[in-house]
Amino acid sequence: MSEPAQYETIRLEPPAEGSAVIYLDRPDRLNALNSRMVEELCDALDRTDADDEVGAVILTGAGRAFCAGADLGEGETAFDHGSEPFSMRRHADGGGVVARRMLDSTKPLIAAINGPAVGIGATMTLPADIRMAAADARIGFVFARRGLVPEASSSYLLPRMVGISRAAEWIYTGRIFDAEEAERAGLVRSLHDGEELLDAARTLAAEIASESSRVAVALARRMLWQMLTGDPVQAHELDSEALHFMGSSADVREGVTAFLEKRAARFPMRVSTDMPGFFHRWGEERGVFGEVDSGSAPRSRRSS
Repeated sequence: MSEPAQYETIRLEPPAEGSAVIYLDRPDRLNALNSRMVEELCDALDRTDADDEVGAVILTGAGRAFCAGADLGEGETAFDHGSEPFSMRRHADGGGVVARRMLDSTKPLIAAINGPAVGIGATMTLPADIRMAAADARIGFVFARRGLVPEASSSYLLPRMVGISRAAEWIYTGRIFDAEEAERAGLVRSLHDGEELLDAARTLAAEIASESSRVAVALARRMLWQMLTGDPVQAHELDSEALHFMGSSADVREGVTAFLEKRAARFPMRVSTDMPGFFHRWGEERGVFGEVDSGSAPRSRRSS
């Protein structure tokens, strides 16, 4: 990253061993999400996408919480947008803006859930590729208990991760459950002692960043998420287009040569300069990714 970013609600740690860490950084408010945090998270993901030193991104919380949900400092009017007709530009769900920017990331995302994660604090983790949690973390999709419905694209994401029955139970009851239940349901990959969680996330991120072609990982990430709504024929089309591009690339030549020479690969291609032209077209054709017209929120894929 060319220069450290100055943020009010988050902290972006420079990359080390191929991974960057984004901290939700309002510990006095248990990292509750506000509009400023939405903007800053989107900006941080723009920065990690543009930084070729970053092979994976870890999202975690500062202090004892991951995220206590939306900031309810405004009281009962916190979610009141008035009676004017709905407009996606004026009324886009802020959590959904973050979720779509996360889904659009070219770098793999690991959510390290270090403490309570409720409301948007829970749904914000769903667009991450991998979730890890502290053993004493507690999670809750508490919307119905506040008279709300789920947000941040979670009505799409959660049932695909844990099944419709478990998702329905968690959403309809709004109850807070422990990390062991989340692990049993497949919502989180693994549980760790609190002080070991971030180290475990860094180890996994370093493995991704050091062992794999970053262009291949960026393509594979888009393929996996996009095919949640695809079919085998569409998957075959995406596979074939990506294989055709990568099959004659410098990265595959290096990967095969390194295998034959029994050494670690040194992949030369960079996400910032070497992505194929069809990468963004995939999302635009399928309507899954791309910019959300969200008023003041930063635009994703600024360079596209």
